[in-house]
Amino acid sequence: MKILSLSAQKPDSTGSGVYLSELVKGFDKAGHRQAVICGVTAEDEIHLPDAITCYPVFYQSEELPFPICGMSDEMPYKSTRYCDLTPVMTEQLFTAFRRRIQEAVAQFHPDVILCHHLYFLCALAREICPDLPVYGQCHGSDLRQYRKNPWQRDFIRSQIQQLNGIFALHEEQKKQICQTFAVPESLVVVSGSGYNSDIFSIDQTIRSKRSPDRLRLIFAGKLSEKKGIMSLIRSLSLLKQPENVELALAGGYGNAEEYKQIQLLAAAAPSKVTFLGKLSQQQLAKELNASDVFILPSFFEGLPLVLMEAMACGLRVICSDLPGIKPWLDQAIPQNGAIFVEPPQMRNEDEPLAASLPAFEQRLASAIQSAWKSPLPCPEQVQALSWDSLCRRLCETWKQ
Repeated sequence: MKILSLSAQKPDSTGSGVYLSELVKGFDKAGHRQAVICGVTAEDEIHLPDAITCYPVFYQSEELPFPICGMSDEMPYKSTRYCDLTPVMTEQLFTAFRRRIQEAVAQFHPDVILCHHLYFLCALAREICPDLPVYGQCHGSDLRQYRKNPWQRDFIRSQIQQLNGIFALHEEQKKQICQTFAVPESLVVVSGSGYNSDIFSIDQTIRSKRSPDRLRLIFAGKLSEKKGIMSLIRSLSLLKQPENVELALAGGYGNAEEYKQIQLLAAAAPSKVTFLGKLSQQQLAKELNASDVFILPSFFEGLPLVLMEAMACGLRVICSDLPGIKPWLDQAIPQNGAIFVEPPQMRNEDEPLAASLPAFEQRLASAIQSAWKSPLPCPEQVQALSWDSLCRRLCETWKQ
């Protein structure tokens, strides 16, 4: 099968980027021919298998003279918000990606097109390629962007409704897709997620060096307020013995002013807080193995694959109880041992009400206290999930 994958963003750096890259690697291992269209800058290195044909669209260039458009308002690299696009910028964006799609289709002749994010690029591909099977992969951030931002909403909606199929991360997201775009349930397939078992696994040598008297928490993702980082740091002061807890923060940031606030909070925290910066997957696996608990206090998520990566490395998990995550995890890994924390009250999709944050932070602190004795995830159940099996499920859908 010849598969053309599309993303308006980098094929790494974010959860959806990793999702794309891992699917590409899985399809490659299965012997499928592939091409990828993605949004990058001239300075970026694109890490894809050698056999993959890449059609990059260059931002910060003469063709697209502005930073990469991010599906989230704050990306871990310099980006442009879709809501800030002018009519001229919009035309430049559509022209650049239209050219690359037409070029790829003419040269590669794909059997199927898989577009990551149910947003403008997916809609554009559907419009340009009416005679090809076009599928969309939802990541959650696309639904949030669509609901928050009126930019190109009518065009996106009309074309998403004409897709051959849509892949959702979990059942709750499937319901949201059907409601948001008014598509029938039969069009949407729950695909789930996976993890790279070649990278994320238990390393007994590293884990044996952990201190039995200290609890090492680790977070991985964008360092931003919407990921709950500020609340997480504030929750450390609510612990009974904060000096016996340390927090490692792995990831980049998009908002410099917000990052300074996070650093100031960390400096004043009663527990040691370490900034690890942006890590490769191999580096993250080592840091996970050196930790006890993975914590994700986000205010919005699709299906964070880092939860599975952390469990594969033998960590207990604390996560905000966001729609769809717990039911999917309970089905995929029944013995997951995860602690779910009720999130704060929200407005405008991902903005917490300030008055509800103190109670949320107290719940986080209670979860951290409980994590000392919470059950570990079942290794065999975690190992049953893989990108290879997900690739097989997608191909089965296309063949049908």
